[in-house]
Parts: sequence; structure tokens; C-alpha cells
Amino acid sequence: MSDLIAVGYPDPQAAKAALAKLGELQKQMLIQLDDAVVVERKADGKIKLHQTSGTVGTAAAGGALWGGLIGLLFLAPLLGMAIGAGTGALAGKAVDTGVDDGFMRRLGEQLPQGGAALVLLVRTVTTDKVLEQMRGQYGGELLQTSLSAEAEAQLKAAIEASRPATSVA
Repeated sequence: MSDLIAVGYPDPQAAKAALAKLGELQKQMLIQLDDAVVVERKADGKIKLHQTSGTVGTAAAGGALWGGLIGLLFLAPLLGMAIGAGTGALAGKAVDTGVDDGFMRRLGEQLPQGGAALVLLVRTVTTDKVLEQMRGQYGGELLQTSLSAEAEAQLKAAIEASRPATSVA
């Protein structure tokens, strides 16, 4: 089962930079993400979702491969590929895995104009190592999680501890 974590950022560039760093950490096997989306609230108030991967393209490619192989049996591989790609794309569009788009749009409406949020479905994580790598670089603020109260408190404390101290003049 995956945990939902939503972190707010001052701008989309910070959210995308944090996502890029998480991608590097995923390659190091320190975190496994089932889904990651940057939710942006534009200056005009519109909400834009930046999906990291699409099921439609993956399903279409898989459908084309299988359609081509089946088409070879009937001596019509190109026709099989076309039918397979179309069927795969429809199936991929019908299957919406990951974080609910409606939830992300509602979250986006709560962001300040020009702000962004990084919404993650985290399957596994080596918490101490990931927090050490992410510490204080992106100016994030924890918005919402599906973590236990104890785990959420630990994550909030780690984020707060990583913020640079502000001086009062």
C-alpha cells in the first residue's frame, strides 16, 4: 500500500526540482514512487497538472507490440499494430491509476497564485536517507499525508528542522 504525501512549494520550479531529486533517489533505490504529479496554480488562478507518466502512452505501446505479434500470425502485422495501439490507448485512458485528479485540482485551488504542490504516492522509502538528501533545499511545506499521526509529526519536524533560520532585524 502506498502513502500519499503532498508538499507545497513557492513556485513550480521548486516543485519540479524536488521531483527531479526524488527521481535520482529512486534510481538509488532509496524511494519507490507509484505516482508523482506537480500541481500548479497559475497567476490567472487556473490549475495545471504536470503528470510524470501516462498510462495511455504505455498502454498504446504495449498494445502495438502485442497487436503486431498477433498480426504476424495473420500476415497483417501493420494492421495488427494499428488495432493494438488503438485498443491499448483506449484501455490506458480508461484505467486511471495513481492520485485522483479531482483531489489534485481541489488541492491546487488552495494554493496561492503562482504556487505549486508536489503530490506523491510513495510505496517504500528509506526515510532518514531521503530526508537527509532533500533537507532544506526546496522550501517545501507539508500540506497533507495519509501517514499515521506519529509518522506525519516526524516528517513535519524534519521539514521544519531543515528550514534555514530567519533573522529578525
